[in-house]
Amino acid sequence: MDTIKDIVAETLVRASSTFRADQVEAYQKAINNETNTKAKWVLEQILDNAKAAEKSCGPLCDDTGIPHVMLEVGPGVSVTGKMLEEIREGVALGLRRLPGRPMAIKGDDSQRIDQSGGLDADSAAVLPAPIIVRDVKEDVLRLTVMMLGGGPAIRGITLRVFHKHDLNTVVEEIVSRAKEGVLKLGCSPCTLAVGIGRSQYEATSLMMEAIAKGDYNKQSPIEKAITERVNNAKIGALGLGGDVSVLATFAKVGPQRASGVRIVALRPCCCFEPRRATVLLPIKHNNPI
Repeated sequence: MDTIKDIVAETLVRASSTFRADQVEAYQKAINNETNTKAKWVLEQILDNAKAAEKSCGPLCDDTGIPHVMLEVGPGVSVTGKMLEEIREGVALGLRRLPGRPMAIKGDDSQRIDQSGGLDADSAAVLPAPIIVRDVKEDVLRLTVMMLGGGPAIRGITLRVFHKHDLNTVVEEIVSRAKEGVLKLGCSPCTLAVGIGRSQYEATSLMMEAIAKGDYNKQSPIEKAITERVNNAKIGALGLGGDVSVLATFAKVGPQRASGVRIVALRPCCCFEPRRATVLLPIKHNNPI
């Protein structure tokens, strides 16, 4: 039986090298709907690239991304510190197998900020972001690996929106910021990831959950409205103009407070994102009290 370390490593490679079925379907639909010949050609090349990456188990993009892990824990499941360490070891193993692009900067705080510490040649030196933990009703231990690239991080934003007791006000602000992000990102078509919460931390956490759980075939009215309005800008693939600037929007709305503002986290995921894969880990049940 494979260890947690091996399972996580395989999941990271799959996240980095494979389009999911709903993602392939979204691209095929975009190709069929695109009327701009140059933009259509770009969409076709992206899909061909994805097929080649899956066949070779190689990276979808030269920017192999920063590993982000979400762990969903059922009520009867026990998670130990040793298990979390095995997950981190699995991420490191997966980065070496892929291989990931060496991107980690060595040194102390100041050296890492100004990059004077030099580049670590080991792919596994790219440490994962802190593990996101979610409780679920199912009796499972489900792990999702997401590989987040630098371009979308540059164009992402957290903002406050004065909602004026009108959903459309919030949607329009998201659309306005999304248009700017998609245009400047370049590597479109995008998938927009949106989290709406009560604080910057919560909004970003909700955005990450949207990335982990979003489905191209299941779009809420809010998600559809954002996608349609951004596509009306005719930015197109690689900014060449066209009908498809955004494949879909993945949005997660959390609890809200009695306040005049809503906190929104927005990430214009690039043409290869969300790069993600999910697996069920072997579980250890809690001892009965």
